[in-house]
Amino acid sequence: MYIERLQLANFKNYDSLDVSFSNNVNCLVGNNGVGKTNLLDALYYLSFCKSYFNPVDSLNIRSGNDFFAIHGHYVLNDETPDELVAVSCTLQKGQSKKMKFNKKACPSFAEHIGRLPLVIVTPSDQNLILGGSDVRRKFIDGIISQVDRNYLQQLLHYQKALEQRNRLLKQFYENRYFEEDSIALWDEQLVRYGEPIVAARKQFLSDFAPRFGQYYQLIHPDSSLNENPRIVYRCQTVDSDVSMTDQIKESHRRDAQVQFTTVGPHKDDFEFFVDDFAVKRFASQGQQKTFLLALKLAQFDYMREHLSTKPILLLDDVFDKLDMLRVSQLVLLVGSDRFGQVFITDTQQGRVESIFRQAPQMPHKIFEVSHGTLHLSASFPQGV
Repeated sequence: MYIERLQLANFKNYDSLDVSFSNNVNCLVGNNGVGKTNLLDALYYLSFCKSYFNPVDSLNIRSGNDFFAIHGHYVLNDETPDELVAVSCTLQKGQSKKMKFNKKACPSFAEHIGRLPLVIVTPSDQNLILGGSDVRRKFIDGIISQVDRNYLQQLLHYQKALEQRNRLLKQFYENRYFEEDSIALWDEQLVRYGEPIVAARKQFLSDFAPRFGQYYQLIHPDSSLNENPRIVYRCQTVDSDVSMTDQIKESHRRDAQVQFTTVGPHKDDFEFFVDDFAVKRFASQGQQKTFLLALKLAQFDYMREHLSTKPILLLDDVFDKLDMLRVSQLVLLVGSDRFGQVFITDTQQGRVESIFRQAPQMPHKIFEVSHGTLHLSASFPQGV
């Protein structure tokens, strides 16, 4: 699967854009602030119906305009490259955002998730290590949701039940009363949807962990150190002999006092270690960078196998703090047959060009980006 053509209108700093891409490696080079990351965000919109960087859709409309439009033309089957599927995301100020797949409106955004699998790597991924448990849960849930539509529905149902339960707890607190029968209805919903969520997360991690370890060793600058990276699932109901049903019931009085639900998969965490040391506290910047890259490449590998297609891979400014050897190894890795279409942003055109001199037969396009415009500066094969 790959995107053959992208068209933008009034999106961020792009007035109008119509560009065709290589189905292998595409490099976007230019100074900071000229629109490289904005273009990646447009691709992210088409896969996830939202921005990766700015959750307020209206703020992604180019200044002075009242709408944006993103149109992508995809090849879903490499064996039939002439069969293009049109996907679009549009927003008019004061109206709801609209998604279309193959010219048909998507009844819900959740229905669209997973149709165009995509993995993105950005400097903000550092928050996976330094941020709170909610960031890591969102990351794991996002991977599973792209390959398992039922899991996404379970999450949505659980979130609705959680919101209703929390609203009821606030009412209890404000009115100084507590009704066991009322809260029990939402307890049942939390357990009904929460137990499958926990089971799916456990199954996912058992499958994901070996892939992650392999990529960590592959991209580690000194693989002879034999470091052991680990992801540990911290779950109240897994780490206890008490069932989720009983734990939630036992939390009634405490929940009423704090006015929110304290037990359930929404409180789970995924902790990162190298050997027995927490990455957040003890890992060097180099180890953290390697850890994050391995996470995202393992995500790609997991999705590729479970979806039987190669997701689009976006690498935004990932070369910072990597030496030239690591940079070359990373590009040669993602440019191999194991991966599919890749987009890379960089500020140094010379660095990008030197990498392709090492692999002159790798299909690629290099675009110069300058204040919302793209110029094709190099490609192989020529004219493609």
